[in-house]
Amino acid sequence: QVQLVESGGGLVQAGDSLRLSCEASGLSFSDYNMAWFRQVPGKEREIVAAIDWSGVHTQYEVSVNGRFFISRDNGKNTVYLQMNSLKPEDTAVYYCAAESNWGQMVAGVNDYWGQGTQVSVSS
Repeated sequence: QVQLVESGGGLVQAGDSLRLSCEASGLSFSDYNMAWFRQVPGKEREIVAAIDWSGVHTQYEVSVNGRFFISRDNGKNTVYLQMNSLKPEDTAVYYCAAESNWGQMVAGVNDYWGQGTQVSVSS
């Protein structure tokens, strides 16, 4: 059974940093591209950052470029999202996802999803 378990969310003030982690089990982690999405009530889920299976290629949503950094440790089956200079508009539930096809992944069609972790940023 595949599981993606996110952790590291919380309540912080604007300008603070957080690091989210997503540990995967039940799949061959190094075969999968990984991504972080976020969703606020009433809006569609949007991709925040993505990383390919090797960790070489990354992609970011425009509003987080230069503030958020995605990385992975294939030896630990874990993907990370370092979030710096957080803003109130970053408040959302953050989900990690795994998908072998890059195009499908960035389009939001993923094989596997985590349960989500709440990030709240106060002004």
